[in-house]
Amino acid sequence: ARQEEMEYRNKMVLAPMVRAGTLPFRLLAAEYGADITYGEEIIDHKFVNCQRVINESLGTTDFVERGTDSVVFRTCPQERDKVVFQIGTSDAVRALKAAEIVCNDVAAIDINMGCPKAFSVSGGMGSALLSKPELIHDILTTLRRNLNTPVTCKIRLLNTRQDTVELARRIEKCGVPALAVHGRKVKDRPRDPAKWDEIADVVSALSIPVIANGNVFEYEDFKRIKDATGATSVMAARGALWNASIFSAKGKVPWEDFKTEYVRKTILWDNDIKSTKTTLREIIMHYICLEGTEGKGVIKCGSSADVA
Repeated sequence: ARQEEMEYRNKMVLAPMVRAGTLPFRLLAAEYGADITYGEEIIDHKFVNCQRVINESLGTTDFVERGTDSVVFRTCPQERDKVVFQIGTSDAVRALKAAEIVCNDVAAIDINMGCPKAFSVSGGMGSALLSKPELIHDILTTLRRNLNTPVTCKIRLLNTRQDTVELARRIEKCGVPALAVHGRKVKDRPRDPAKWDEIADVVSALSIPVIANGNVFEYEDFKRIKDATGATSVMAARGALWNASIFSAKGKVPWEDFKTEYVRKTILWDNDIKSTKTTLREIIMHYICLEGTEGKGVIKCGSSADVA
């Protein structure tokens, strides 16, 4: 029954972002207006070695790597109906094992088919899957058959419009309730403009909701990309990373306020210091530069107290 519980139409979505998409950032984005919040991609090899632990002191559910105290994924009841757990995988059985550990604590499971980074691709994950439609079919149908949780995936554009549309149609046939499309190809750099017209081709070819992603930096861009592509929902990555109040209809809060609120939440939810520093560096680099006093200070921090 839960397959259809997650509603994918007319939603503003926080994209999956490595190191940034941890619990404090997801909760902050949701407070500002994000309807769906993706966690950072987590590799199945690592996650199948995790156990579920209730963290009484924080009020969280932690997934901790066995034999260590390393928290690989942390969530809480407040985000239960919004959070999407994204898996990096190249194997249906392993993906299912990972999904089964976490599926009752999240709103949906997503398979990463778009990450072009070497660590993903070399393991046959991320955008390496784009050229393996049989494997995509195997992973998605295996998860859908065995889970009561909605299962989706996120892709990039392929080399030709026709190839992208063909793959999207095959994915739709696997029975997923939605598909996220990043409007760039594997070889494109983040500074290259997203190809909204090629996302529009996918939208018109499918009957399931498409979540459009690429070049969303202001609240107004949510409407602009919807109008340009026909997509029902929109996902923001860097625009949200630089100031998560991009999701607010009231307009962005000053970046200093956003940054302070983020730090407050990282302390409240005992966020991993590496993740906090990476996210802050991205924010500071966008608004000023890392060479300044603040940027250098963040790099030197050894604890949340130092950051504060």
